[in-house]
Amino acid sequence: MQKYPSAIYSSSFRNLKKAFQRWRQGLSGFPRMKSKKLGDSFTVLKKSGIYPVKGEKMLPFSNRQILYPGKRITIPGLGEFKLKRPIPYLCSSQTFTISRVADKWYVSFSLDIERIPPISHEQELVGIDLGVKCFATLSDGNTITAPLSLKKTKTKLTKLQWRNRNKILGNRRQGIKASNNAKKYYQKLARHHAHLKNIRQDFLQKTTTEISRKYYRIRIEDLNVSGMIANHKLSAAISNLGFYEFRRMLSYKQAIYGTRVEVVDRWYPSSKTCSVCGHVQSMPLSRRIYDCGSCGQILDRDLNAAINLTNAPLNKIRMVRQRVGRVPRLEATANPKGKCGIYACGQVTRRRACRKQETNIKLLYLLRYERFV
Repeated sequence: MQKYPSAIYSSSFRNLKKAFQRWRQGLSGFPRMKSKKLGDSFTVLKKSGIYPVKGEKMLPFSNRQILYPGKRITIPGLGEFKLKRPIPYLCSSQTFTISRVADKWYVSFSLDIERIPPISHEQELVGIDLGVKCFATLSDGNTITAPLSLKKTKTKLTKLQWRNRNKILGNRRQGIKASNNAKKYYQKLARHHAHLKNIRQDFLQKTTTEISRKYYRIRIEDLNVSGMIANHKLSAAISNLGFYEFRRMLSYKQAIYGTRVEVVDRWYPSSKTCSVCGHVQSMPLSRRIYDCGSCGQILDRDLNAAINLTNAPLNKIRMVRQRVGRVPRLEATANPKGKCGIYACGQVTRRRACRKQETNIKLLYLLRYERFV
């Protein structure tokens, strides 16, 4: 442990503490050991600061590492490294996370800055309907298609996996060592996965940024992505496009671009309703054109759904908070012996003894996490 900075171990213990706190609160599962295959990274930070007089406060920002413009970066405890992309301006940071993806090393750090959101947008309201064939259809008639390179890279990745389906990267229990060809193949496979991820992330980031700059109120449908993935014919296409990531990016960019993301209830029949007369009819997935049986309106299925999302009633709309995560559960405890691990009331482990406490906590969360109507 003396070979590496002590900040690596202290940051790991802090992350472990947070993981146990989230587990005790019921926000996540029991912490598991970190795997190098899933996020090989570590964190270092600058601990020491400048104290003018013993016993007084530290000088502000003296415990931060100064980063100068250029392709050189000094990481506390590790030394100086050369960057592929230059640092654009003079800045400072305290925490640095070094990660490895497909045998490429990355360093990430945060800056304490405040971005002023834009005051005005070109349009006030837009409805967005997500689909497989056309990624997004906007209510003003614009369409957004996924890049062709995403499909090509996925096809190359499938062929690469099929041709090397019998390669095994060793087996420690059986005493089989990994061959050099197997090591080369898994490195190449990791690069393909990283390339596919970068294409998807680049497409989603640019798309959500363009939408957030142009529109003020953005209405999307509350899609049941896990239920859609259950369909084996559409699961691969839905997973590759990243529907939930699209919603997550729009949500956290509310504070950056001053937008409002509104989610329409998933049971609202946006695809079955006519955008002109309001007639509701059956619309299987095979029908791509909406032909209204009441007023005779003929319109593209996705465009009709996007217009209905724009005109959705207020009782079907709720506002998305900036942090999109799991819905907070009821207050939980560390579950000591003989105590209730479901509600924070300290009663014997029976649901009957917790009825009163359950009602009080539910009322508390209804007041705290009220929906926007």
